[in-house]
Amino acid sequence: MTLDELRAALDSADHQRLLRLTDAILAQRPGDDAAHEYRARALLALGRTEEAQRHAADAVRLDPDEIRYRELLAQVLSRGGAHREAAGEFGRLARNDPRQADWIVSEARERIDAAQASMGAEAARRAVRLDPDNGRAHLALAQALTRDGDARGAMQSAARAVEIMPGDASAREALGDALWLADRDVRAFDEFRGLAAELRGSDRDRVIGKARALYGQHAGPIGRALAGIAPLFDLAFRRGWLRIG
Repeated sequence: MTLDELRAALDSADHQRLLRLTDAILAQRPGDDAAHEYRARALLALGRTEEAQRHAADAVRLDPDEIRYRELLAQVLSRGGAHREAAGEFGRLARNDPRQADWIVSEARERIDAAQASMGAEAARRAVRLDPDNGRAHLALAQALTRDGDARGAMQSAARAVEIMPGDASAREALGDALWLADRDVRAFDEFRGLAAELRGSDRDRVIGKARALYGQHAGPIGRALAGIAPLFDLAFRRGWLRIG
């Protein structure tokens, strides 16, 4: 079996075949770092994150200088919810190649998800300094500053992210969050309304949940009762019948 066969199975998303191929390789050559890598990728695609982490770590152990393996391990850790450890891996990658802003942004995102907002903001600032036109870096900074309670900084960073990525829903949601934190509730509510009309599924539900909470802060008893009935609030919100302020 060759690397070409492994790549072909991965490219065609035939993850079960990839597991069979790597199983056969590792039975003969337990120290084959590439086989561990491809097995980790197949397991990750199948949602088997604990096994994927073990094989990604084996690949790193066998060839610690291979950047691809460390990036894979960071991705597996993130998928498994080990955000602090994932941040450490992305940070290590960034230190080894400081020109790669995307790794610094990934570190910032993992710090935010690990409830380390201040450290996330610090990483995001490094990314912004390295690449001032990187919208993802400004977005990560806005999200970290919002978590850290810095309303002014969050609004500035979110506005810049929207300017660079005008069609990006995450940037617009970050702007809505920053406006809400800054007590600019009317604008935040309108931002959430616009997003809710465009998003679908869990993303839409999350934004509407924010709008309900914001509306409930301003409403009287009847309005709070309305906010507590999700389908009714959804209808009134989408139709533009609800206002705050």
